[in-house]
Amino acid sequence: MTINFDTLKASLVLYGLNAIYAVLLLAVGWYLSGAMQRFVTRVLSVTHRVDPLVTLFVGSLARYGVLAVVGIAVLQLFGIQTASLVAVLGATSLAIGLALQGTLSNLAAGVMLLLFRPFHIGDDVEVAGKAGKVRSLSLFMTELVAPDNTQILLPNGQVWGAAIINHSAYLARARSR
Repeated sequence: MTINFDTLKASLVLYGLNAIYAVLLLAVGWYLSGAMQRFVTRVLSVTHRVDPLVTLFVGSLARYGVLAVVGIAVLQLFGIQTASLVAVLGATSLAIGLALQGTLSNLAAGVMLLLFRPFHIGDDVEVAGKAGKVRSLSLFMTELVAPDNTQILLPNGQVWGAAIINHSAYLARARSR
């Protein structure tokens, strides 16, 4: 077996340049993903109706979206067919989404509660057959404190899907005038 050094040299130069381009693309993509996260966070922070938790969540989602696109571009630099990879990632995300359907519905309901704010921390509410004072609202759970100082944790899917009776909504507004 003979080795053709001219072909070997040309291949090393070609793959060496592709590796340099890939490293540069990763560095630029890393910077752009951080810039995109900062931009989205800044835009959402300007409005006072978006909760800081949602702002951080959407900002990190934007960052990882940019990083995914950069990763696919780097793979294409080396000649890897990414169409099948994207199809596999899509099928995997669909399977994970179906497996976590209840959790994702709680997450979506939490985002809706954070965006539309039907109640605030400290409000006296009745929701999903439970009554109490709102202590916290996270992406997955709403925490109420009952009048007998009992902790009530409700999945946000139940909170968003039920009638919300806010006993202190108009009292708080009347006091603030």
